[in-house]
Amino acid sequence: MSQVSLPQHAGAIETIWHYLFIFICAVVFLFLIAPILVIIPLSFNSEPYFTFTSDMLALKPSAFSMRWYEDFMAKEIWQRSIGNSFFIATFATLLATTLGTIAALGLSRSEMPYKGIVMGLLISPMIVPLVITAAGIFFFYAVMNEYIPLTGTYLGIILAHAVLGTPFVVITVTATLSGFDHSLTRAGAMLGANPTTVFFKIIMPLILPGVISGALFAFVTSFDEVVVVLFVASVEQQTIPRQMWAGIRESISPTILAVATILICISIMLLATVEILRRRSEKLRGMSPG
Repeated sequence: MSQVSLPQHAGAIETIWHYLFIFICAVVFLFLIAPILVIIPLSFNSEPYFTFTSDMLALKPSAFSMRWYEDFMAKEIWQRSIGNSFFIATFATLLATTLGTIAALGLSRSEMPYKGIVMGLLISPMIVPLVITAAGIFFFYAVMNEYIPLTGTYLGIILAHAVLGTPFVVITVTATLSGFDHSLTRAGAMLGANPTTVFFKIIMPLILPGVISGALFAFVTSFDEVVVVLFVASVEQQTIPRQMWAGIRESISPTILAVATILICISIMLLATVEILRRRSEKLRGMSPG
């Protein structure tokens, strides 16, 4: 029986509440998803407008066009921006995944002191308003520029995005380790395996879905981030979100809607991957996927 199906013994009030609950959930979902869905058909508008034309509402073929996607593919500034976004997000994800996994492994140990305080510090970038974090990073970089140039460099943005992405890795890997059977590691040690072998042969395969899920969240966080980029990046590090921000402020063009649609598709694919990995992780830990 499905989890949302109505029990056979349900009375009239329970039946009404059941369907009312489904209706409320549908309305909330529509409220959240509608602003995103509106962007997709607008990106195929043949006219340079951000609104539906009468021909579009009449579903006339002449009202729809791929011109804004062609404009995105043709302009060098958009291609350079998306290249920068993938480059920065990839290396920031690798750094965040490494640091977050190590931190999660440490937090999972019973002898780890002050777990709550350490965990709070690690996930603080998710709690503190992003503009405050960006301002703090900017002033920190200003001091560090005397020793290592970070402002206006790829390294500076990668480090800043790694800070923002690490909490997601810590949370997902910690959740995966919460159901980890540590008797497996003890068995490996008793059979003569060294800690490195135990980690790569026993621990890593079991927590890999959580690690990949955290890495995907870190990638999306870096790929979509704009506030920190506005603070610490130069013209050479123009990313897709910053270019979209500049396009909205300076020259409004439906090309922005085409780029937004592409980013929506990428996000959907990444979230679908995360859900598949979550179910696989639960299956590996002997849990029924929910």
